[in-house]
Amino acid sequence: MNNQGTYAGIPNKYGVKETAKIVLIPVAYDETSTWGKGADRGPEAFLEASENMELYDIETDTEVYKQGVYLTQPLEEYLTPEDMVVNVHDVVKTYLKRGKFTTMIGGEHSVSIGAIRAFNEEFKNLSVLQIDAHADLRAAYEGSPYNHACAMYEANETTNLVQVGIRSMDYSERLVMNEDNVFFAHEMASDEYWMDNAIDALTENVYITFDLDAFDPSVLPATGTPEPGGLMWYETLDFLRRVFSEKNVVGFDIVELCPHARSQASNFTAAKLYYKMLSYKFLDDDTSIDDETIIKEDKQPIRKLKEEIYVNNEN
Repeated sequence: MNNQGTYAGIPNKYGVKETAKIVLIPVAYDETSTWGKGADRGPEAFLEASENMELYDIETDTEVYKQGVYLTQPLEEYLTPEDMVVNVHDVVKTYLKRGKFTTMIGGEHSVSIGAIRAFNEEFKNLSVLQIDAHADLRAAYEGSPYNHACAMYEANETTNLVQVGIRSMDYSERLVMNEDNVFFAHEMASDEYWMDNAIDALTENVYITFDLDAFDPSVLPATGTPEPGGLMWYETLDFLRRVFSEKNVVGFDIVELCPHARSQASNFTAAKLYYKMLSYKFLDDDTSIDDETIIKEDKQPIRKLKEEIYVNNEN
């Protein structure tokens, strides 16, 4: 995987490491997944989709990229899962020490282990909000505690873990989970207060780990282990906007995009989700649109949709 310049093709001045408020770390890793392979190609597909995304967010009336988004070199090519976790931890910790709002795009869900460990060391009384179809609470799987099926075990032991959208798990995971903090998908379907209750379960500082299989496959099919009965798009955005509004979200990751040629929409959905989450985080900052400035600058849009010339040949 190659670094594709700036995130989403934003002007270079908004992608400078020293001045950007936001850091995006791609982790191209997929060594322990057990069914649909290809999550290591997720970051590249995500970045390519981001290049073709409009950067004005209608809902929030903002252009959050103006906060500055620094895209790091991808993290990839590890000998062992433990090497990956240690490296992700160290890189994330470096940017947290610099005061950056640090985000990550995976890669399989095990990439979150090192990131959560770093955030937990930096922020007191941390909650981890896991939005996911799977519990991921095994202590070890296939001989490793750093398997994707173990992604949340350490967080469950060391942080306040709140799990949303769960609809697939092994019975052994039920023995270690805190069911007061678990919102099962089948219960959410008939509980109009699940968002209130999930937010109430969170402490002030929140790290979000978003596994894309939390979505219903009708929304995003291109993931390694799709499960029926998942979250819908606007339902998800409503919940996320409330979390960002009511809590101090200190960082987040998005994982498990498993791109394939017949589901380009999934790549774009992941790209839009990331940008929406940034827009919610920096909603109170001044990135709203000034019509007069746009007129004075007479500028062309940075993005987006590539123009195509259609030639009609009349024979």
